[in-house]
Amino acid sequence: MGRAAKIAPSILSADFARLGEEIRRVEAAGADLIHFDVMDGHFVPNLSIGLPVLESVRKITRLPLDAHLMIEEPGRYLEAFVKSGADSISIHAEVCPDLPEIARQIHALGIRAAVAVNPETPPDRVLAAAEHFDMILVMSVHPGFGGQSFIPETVSKLRVIREELDRRGLTLDVEIDGGIKLENIASVAAAGANVFVSGSGIFGQPDYAAIIAEMRDHLIDATVALR
Repeated sequence: MGRAAKIAPSILSADFARLGEEIRRVEAAGADLIHFDVMDGHFVPNLSIGLPVLESVRKITRLPLDAHLMIEEPGRYLEAFVKSGADSISIHAEVCPDLPEIARQIHALGIRAAVAVNPETPPDRVLAAAEHFDMILVMSVHPGFGGQSFIPETVSKLRVIREELDRRGLTLDVEIDGGIKLENIASVAAAGANVFVSGSGIFGQPDYAAIIAEMRDHLIDATVALR
C-alpha cells in the first residue's frame, strides 16, 4: 500500500454511558487514532457530540483525535475544535466553496487538514484541491447516522482518487468512512485507502483487541496481494 495503515474507531458507535472506558479499551487494543463525528442537524439530518465531549476525550487519551465536521460553515469553528483538542479536522467539500483557503486556515492552527467527499460527489471536487490537504476522506455511506451498510460503488471512487494522487506524486492519506468491517477492509485497502474508520465494526464486537488485530491481518493480506 505504500502508506502506513491506520485503524480509526468511530466513537459514534461507542457506549456513551461509559465513553471514557470505551476509548481506553480501543487505545489498549491498538487503535491508531480516534474518529470524532460532529453533526449539526443541517448538513446532515442528525445531531451528535461537540466541543465539550471532545475536550473531555482529549484528557483521557494520547491518541490523535480526528474531528470530522459534518456541519455547515465549518470555518466558524476551526479554532474552537483545535483548542478543545483536535489533532486534525476533516471538512466537507460540499459546504466549502474555497477548499484551498479552509485548508490554509486549518494549517495555520497547527494541525492536519482533511477534505471529505460524500458518495454522490464526484472525486474531481476534492482532487482539484488535493495538494492543499493532508488527507482525503471518502464517505462510503451517506453521512448522518452510524451503522449503515457500505456502498460498493465507493471502491471505484477510491481507486480513481488514489491513482490520481499517485500520478501527481502526492502522498496524502486516503481515509474511508462508513460500513467498514472485516468483510470489506481488504477490498478498500486494495483500492487505495490506508486509514480505516470503523464504528460498529469495532464497538459492536466483544473483543476490541481481537477485531483490530484481525483487521490488520486482512490489511497485510491485501498488501501482499498487490505486490
